[in-house]
Amino acid sequence: MQLSPEDLERFYRLHQSLMFFVNERLKVVDTPVATPEAYSHLPGDTRLKVHKALLEHRDLIDAFADENPFHFDDADLAIVRSWKHLVTGTFYAFRQLKDYMVFLSSTEPVVAYGVVALLDSFEALLGPYLPRMVQTTLLPFQGCIVYDGILSGYNITFGPGIRRRLNESYKQAKARSGIITSLLPASESAEPGIPKSAPRKRAAKANPAGGKPTGLSARDRIVDLTDAFCRDHLDEEYAVLCRKLADVLARKRPSPLTRGKPESWASGIVRVVGWINFLGDPSQPHHMKMTDIDAGIGVSEATGAAKSMAIRNLLKLRRFDPEWTLPSQMDHNPLAWMVEINGLPVDARLMNREFQEAAFRRGLIPYIPADREDGSGPK
Repeated sequence: MQLSPEDLERFYRLHQSLMFFVNERLKVVDTPVATPEAYSHLPGDTRLKVHKALLEHRDLIDAFADENPFHFDDADLAIVRSWKHLVTGTFYAFRQLKDYMVFLSSTEPVVAYGVVALLDSFEALLGPYLPRMVQTTLLPFQGCIVYDGILSGYNITFGPGIRRRLNESYKQAKARSGIITSLLPASESAEPGIPKSAPRKRAAKANPAGGKPTGLSARDRIVDLTDAFCRDHLDEEYAVLCRKLADVLARKRPSPLTRGKPESWASGIVRVVGWINFLGDPSQPHHMKMTDIDAGIGVSEATGAAKSMAIRNLLKLRRFDPEWTLPSQMDHNPLAWMVEINGLPVDARLMNREFQEAAFRRGLIPYIPADREDGSGPK
């Protein structure tokens, strides 16, 4: 399980602001860092130094909340204050359950924590083979436990004896106190900033035009942004695919486009189309970093990445997806030409024209290669 895009954006916004504040106070980084967004672009080893500095000066958490330099509301400040209850050290990423990864403490008595992933799943970060020894800091966040964004793994293989010992420690930890899913004391067990008696509902955002915003009305503003970005930095092929993706999201019921800022969705949409078409590859006719998309549209890297991941998960998109490949790149997309014959994948470009015509009529290939070459086929 991972944080929702909205919660992920909130976590990064708060945590990056706190770490920026810590660096401003302690001057950990030698080079100037102008904003929390700029801090998020620092190399991981540099950010790790700031994280360690916070662990030695935890009083800066309250100092940040008291000064409130970024004018956060009370609920956001309560979340930041809750990070005083952090747990740091070395853990064993032991077992992936439905709702969280079980982290076992490396100290006695062993404690089992249920930890929710951030942007990337733990399998993507650690690989499929568990247990793995990791070093990180666990933080409370909106009723669950997350980590602070930096996860250092150890390339250690565990033999049967250690695996048995960890399995026994896990059983004992569960019998002793269960799997810990909140780091807050009982007196602070409610979600920060929300009274214990209040139901956990997300506040509705006002629609300036009156009534509830629709996916189609949100789509128009988003397409204005993607069109402008593609016109300035990419080309019409990208613009067409971005419009198509916005249309698909607008037709969803309920449409996710009604939640969040248009700029966030615009960045996520351009990111997804670029990701599918390897926009970051310098060998492509157009290439740029994903973070350049965020900067060009005016959102943070965390926001753009979160929206991109949300779209990819919602629509189950993948690289080389023929439906979302630029027409000019279709010749180079092997998945666009693979058809199955008697259970075996075959490249249709290697088959005779009669086969290709039949495959084209059934929508299995985008066009007949010979027709494209002589100019008679679809453009």
